[in-house]
Amino acid sequence: MARGGINKAVVHKARQAILGRGEHPSIDAVRIELGNTGSKTTIHRYLKELEIQKPPATTSVPDLSASLMGLVKQLAEQLREESDACVEEAQKSFDVENAALNAHLQECQQSLAAAQQQLQIQGAALAAESAELATARSSLQSEHTRNATLSQAVGELNVRLADKDEQIASLEDKHQHARDALEHYRTASREQREQDQRRHEAQVQQLQAELRQLQQTLIIKQDEVTRLNRDNERLLVEARHVQRECQHLKDQQEQHALETRTLSANLAQSQGAREELQRQFQSQGQQLELVGGERRQLLKQVELLEQTIEALRAAQQAAAEAEKAQEQK
Repeated sequence: MARGGINKAVVHKARQAILGRGEHPSIDAVRIELGNTGSKTTIHRYLKELEIQKPPATTSVPDLSASLMGLVKQLAEQLREESDACVEEAQKSFDVENAALNAHLQECQQSLAAAQQQLQIQGAALAAESAELATARSSLQSEHTRNATLSQAVGELNVRLADKDEQIASLEDKHQHARDALEHYRTASREQREQDQRRHEAQVQQLQAELRQLQQTLIIKQDEVTRLNRDNERLLVEARHVQRECQHLKDQQEQHALETRTLSANLAQSQGAREELQRQFQSQGQQLELVGGERRQLLKQVELLEQTIEALRAAQQAAAEAEKAQEQK
């Protein structure tokens, strides 16, 4: 497209100047003559029209004067120039509209590419969310299975705990029977001692006083036996003390062997029975401590399992809420 001011008359003038110098009026030569202005396409079109155009025959219209012919030529030339200007202006408008359309097309293509890229990103995000949902569902199923396993384990531990409670109850019954036997023994021993004291109170007044002190000590110790779970160790210490007192009494009894031989034999028998009962109480106390330790361990395991179940329920609820939120999205 030619620039502003380039028209057919200008191209014709440049062509005539080149022909006047005896040179060939090529497109490049004409453009150089015009000062390197104008489109080669426009110059080529104007040159082609000038070559096709034939000079008017002056003899075909004898009645027209030369001035009139010049005016007609000028009008024809002006008409051509105006038509060329209109065509050039239309070409400019077309080029502007074409550039605008090309720019708009490029923007649309960019928008389409951006939309496709966004669609790909959303597709990838949807795939990732689907994978996360599948993972969450798998984890939820695993947690369901683990919850069922833990519930079964809790049931088994509850059964074991019930068995241990029954064992503890059985041991407590045995302990009660042993306390009853000890009470019966204390009654019998007290009666025997009273009989011995009535028989020998004239001869062994000092020994009776010591025996009464020993009886009081034994009664105190026997009362403490009923609290076996708390005072077993103290009972053993005091029992050893009683043994030492008994040994001391035996030493004194040797001085009165002729008078108190029967009483000494009864006391030795009572001491052996009391020691046997103490060993039974000690064994039962150890069994009670072992059973109590097992029961505490089972209770701790039950507490840990209950905490684990609570955590699993919380995780299950969170996974369910996440799945619900995902379905709502």
